[in-house]
Amino acid sequence: MKLLMFNVKEFGYKTFSKTLEDVKEIEKEETIEDAVVVFANVEKEDEEKTGRIIRKTVKNITWLAGKTGRNRIVLHSFAHLSDSKSSQECALEVLKTIEERLENRGYEVFVTPFGYFLEFKLNVLGESLAKVWKALS
Repeated sequence: MKLLMFNVKEFGYKTFSKTLEDVKEIEKEETIEDAVVVFANVEKEDEEKTGRIIRKTVKNITWLAGKTGRNRIVLHSFAHLSDSKSSQECALEVLKTIEERLENRGYEVFVTPFGYFLEFKLNVLGESLAKVWKALS
C-alpha cells in the first residue's frame, strides 16, 4: 500500500471520465475544507494481507489527522503511486473497510468516485506535516 497524504485548506474534485467499464455513471463535484486528503494505492502484494494493511493505513491516517487537528478525511484511490496494482475488487473492499473504521472512530470521511479520472484542486498547507508519503507492507 502506498499513501500520499496532504493536510489541506481545500480539496475540490469533479468527475471527468470513467476509467472502468463496470462502474456506475456518476457526475459529481464536491469541495471539502480543512481535511487530510489521502491518495492511496492498494498493491497486488497487499491482497494476501489486507487485514494488516488496513490496520496500518488507519493508524497512519489517524496519526496525521491527530497531529494536524483534522476531523475530515478524504480517501482517493490513486493507482499512479505504484506500478503494482491489486484487483479492483480488492481495492474497493480495502478502501470501504478503511472508510468504515475511520467513521467508527468519529471521523467525517469523504470518498471520491472509484474508477474515474477526476479534475481536482489541492490547497495544501506549507508546514512539514502537510505532505506525507508512506509505503506500507
